[in-house]
Amino acid sequence: MLENQTFNRVGTNHQISANAYNLILGAVLLWGFAVNWYLVTTVPADVIQAIPMLLFMAGYMITTLTGVAIIFKSEKPLYSFLGYNLIVVPIGLLLVIVLPDYSHQNIIKAVQTTALLTVGMMLLGTAFPAFFKRIEASLFIALVVAIVVELGQAWLFGTRLAAMDWIVAAIFCGYIGVDWGRANQIERTVDNAIDSAASLYLDIINLFLRILRIMSKK
Repeated sequence: MLENQTFNRVGTNHQISANAYNLILGAVLLWGFAVNWYLVTTVPADVIQAIPMLLFMAGYMITTLTGVAIIFKSEKPLYSFLGYNLIVVPIGLLLVIVLPDYSHQNIIKAVQTTALLTVGMMLLGTAFPAFFKRIEASLFIALVVAIVVELGQAWLFGTRLAAMDWIVAAIFCGYIGVDWGRANQIERTVDNAIDSAASLYLDIINLFLRILRIMSKK
C-alpha cells in the first residue's frame, strides 16, 4: 500500500529470478511477523503502558513514517530493510498493548482467517492484476473516507460503528490483491522484493486487527 513510485524504480538493481524474488519477499514478510511475535511474547504489556500514551504515539508515528520514507527513497536493499524494521518494531510494540485485550482463542482464529484471506487475495491478484490496478484509486478514496469517519465518530460522538471494521477489512483485502499483483509485475530486484513485502505487511497487519475486532464482538 506504499506509494506506487516506490515500485517504479527500474535498472537500479540487478534483476533476479522469479523464485529468488518470491523467496526474498516471503522471507522479509515472515521476518516482520516473527519480530512481532517475539515482541508480543517477551515484552511485558505494563512496560509499554507505563509510557505516556501521547509520547508513545508520537514515537510510533515518527518511527513508522521514517521507515516509510526510507523505503520510498531508497534504492539499496539494506536501507529498505532498515526502513522495513522501523515499521515492524513499533507495530509490534503496539500489538503488545492491543492483544492482551483479546482472548487467545480469538487471536488464533483471527490469525487463521487472515492467513486464508491473504492467500486468497494473492491468488486473485495473480489472476486479475488489471482489475486490482483499476480499483486501486477507489480503494484509496474508500480508506481515506473510512479513516475520517472513524476519527469523526471517536472525537465528536465517542462512538464507533461496528460496520466500519467490515468495511476497512474489505478495503485491506483489496489492497493485498493490489500490492501482490503489482509485486508480480514490476522488475524483480532484491530492493523491490523488500518494498513489496513492506506494503503487504501493512495490509496484512491492518486486516488482522480488523478481523480480530470483528471476531471479538461476536
